[in-house]
Amino acid sequence: MKTWICKGTMAVAVACLTLGGAALAQGGSCSNASLKGKYGQSISGELLPAPGVVLPQNGVAMTNFDGNGKFTQEDFVVINGAPTSSGFQSETGTYSVNSDCTGTATINYSNGAQIDLELVVVNQGHEFRTVVSLLTMGGAPVPANIGSNGVRVDTPTP
Repeated sequence: MKTWICKGTMAVAVACLTLGGAALAQGGSCSNASLKGKYGQSISGELLPAPGVVLPQNGVAMTNFDGNGKFTQEDFVVINGAPTSSGFQSETGTYSVNSDCTGTATINYSNGAQIDLELVVVNQGHEFRTVVSLLTMGGAPVPANIGSNGVRVDTPTP
């Protein structure tokens, strides 16, 4: 009986070590290539342009990551109930994904505005989450509390 318990305990210990190692390997296996292809996003949050002023923001975007640190994006955003454009706007940007699946991205708008993002890659690159770390409009920072969730909508090519 004691031999059986000892062998069972040893088997469980080996399995835990093996699975724990696999989890660490998976958790540390991200790179720019983890984001490749088209991702649909929902965007929501608030702009805080002045003390006591809160402007709700919602939007959708289609982002195409190249797997090498660059992306193109089309988005449609509504701020305080009013569309910011008559249709989807196009932007370009760059991104960097660390081995621990955290990263950063920058969206560049044709009018000079820029959004810096902190991001995490989840579900083996099938999804990502972002939060705005800096929004610059007209050369000045605008306080913002905005995030997004992106989900891959295609199968990336190798």
